[in-house]
Amino acid sequence: MHFYRSIHCIKAITFDLDDTLYDNSLIVENAEAQMIKVLQKYDALQHLTLADFHAEKKAMLALDPEIYHDVIVWRIKTISSVLTKAKVSPVQIPAITDEAMACFTFWRHKMHVPNATHQLLTQLATKYPLAVITNGNVEIDKIGLNDYFQFSLRGGADGRSKPFPEIFELAAQKLALPADQILHVGDNLSTDVNGAINSGFLACWINIFAKDIYHLADARCLPHIEITQLPELDNLL
Repeated sequence: MHFYRSIHCIKAITFDLDDTLYDNSLIVENAEAQMIKVLQKYDALQHLTLADFHAEKKAMLALDPEIYHDVIVWRIKTISSVLTKAKVSPVQIPAITDEAMACFTFWRHKMHVPNATHQLLTQLATKYPLAVITNGNVEIDKIGLNDYFQFSLRGGADGRSKPFPEIFELAAQKLALPADQILHVGDNLSTDVNGAINSGFLACWINIFAKDIYHLADARCLPHIEITQLPELDNLL
C-alpha cells in the first residue's frame, strides 16, 4: 500500500466492481459471443458477427453520445437496431431483444469472486458502511455480494456514469457523509480515481498490472492510496 496524499478520516468505502472486486477479463467477451449465437438462430441474422454488432454499437453512440452512460440501454437499442436493419418483423423485435439480453445477462454474471474478496468485504463491513458505484451492468445479488453493501449505484440508472459527479454525489447523500470522508476504490484512473477526486472523495487506485502511474497517459491526478491487490485494504482495519 502506497500513500500519495494524506488522509485524515475514512468513514465509508465505495467500490467499483469490474476488475476491482473480481477479474472481469473475458467475461463480457464470452457473454457477447453467447448473445450473438442466440441472434444467429434467426434466418435474417445467421451471418451476424460480433464485429458487426460492435460496429452498430459504435454507430448508436455516434447518434446519441449520452447513451454511453447506461450500458444496458445502449445494448438493448443496439440489438433492436441490428434487428431492424436486418428487416426482422417489428412484431418479433421485442421478444428477440429480450431473449438476447437474457442470454447476455446470464453469461455476464458467470464469474468467480475470489474468497479473498469475500473475506475482505466481510471484515471491512464490520467497520465501515460499504457501497458500490459502477458503470457496468453487473447486479451484486447475482454474484453473491449483496450482503456486504448498503446499496449499489449504476451509471445511467442513477445519474451520468463515472467520472461525472452526480453518481458520487448521490452515494455521499445516501451514506449521509461528507465526500472527503468516503474512500472510493477502483482500477480505472479516469473513471474511478479522477472521478472520485474531482467529486471530493478520497481515492484508492488498484494497480492490477503494477504500472508506474507517472508514465501513464490517462493519469490526471494522483490517488490518495495505491494498492496492487485488493486484500491490501485490510490495512484499513
